[in-house]
Amino acid sequence: MTTALITGASSGIGAIYARRLAARGNDLVLVARATDRLNALASELRAAHGVSIEVITADLIDATQLELVLRRLRSDPPIDILVNNAGAGLIGDFVTADPAEMHKLLLLNVAAPTLLASAAVGGMVERGGGSIVNIASVLAFLPEYSRGIYAATKSYVMTLSQSLAAEVTAKGVYVQAVLPAATRTEIYERSGGDISKVPDVMEVEDLVDAALVGFDRKELVTIPPVPDVAAWEAFEQARGFLAQGFSNSKPAVRYRNET
Repeated sequence: MTTALITGASSGIGAIYARRLAARGNDLVLVARATDRLNALASELRAAHGVSIEVITADLIDATQLELVLRRLRSDPPIDILVNNAGAGLIGDFVTADPAEMHKLLLLNVAAPTLLASAAVGGMVERGGGSIVNIASVLAFLPEYSRGIYAATKSYVMTLSQSLAAEVTAKGVYVQAVLPAATRTEIYERSGGDISKVPDVMEVEDLVDAALVGFDRKELVTIPPVPDVAAWEAFEQARGFLAQGFSNSKPAVRYRNET
């Protein structure tokens, strides 16, 4: 039996991951700010599946509370699956954004998943197994569709997943980046948005079920709404083609001054 630690587990994507992983027989460590919600979910899943569940109340932008989760990731019983799900949005333009609010978003969407993965991966490498699931966003590829820094934070999560996978896959650790498009969660209302104005919203259960199919297939990148895997393969092929030029020691002809 394995143990999964899920951040942002009190609602939305995190709560559905908790339900699905508990149904698979995984013990859980549930992390979020909402203690009452966490306890209610833990009671539900213990009764339904007979699994062991720990609850950690923590706001991951608070260094002291984050440290509680980091210590748990480094301790026993070991964490076999880390689901880096906690995140937030920030409505508005970069030009007018409150620097303090941007800093909070960077702490939650960038610093926290980085430090959590760092705390978990060492033990996973030592044991020769483990999984890290990072919830990114399709906006990582479409930053012009999102004002402000939200897309940039999710691009970081995507890049972190790819570089980490390149480092630890051969050591037995599986890394998955899950890229949702619009999904029916509380992130919209929490950031001051209105989900009723968003077209083609995916239900959170569908998103997580699809992500778990990708998890079982050991996909590095799982994009549930994209219908044809050939689209992703073509993107990766184009990226590889572009990279062929990176090793040139001279600027491309189009950048040379004409005399």
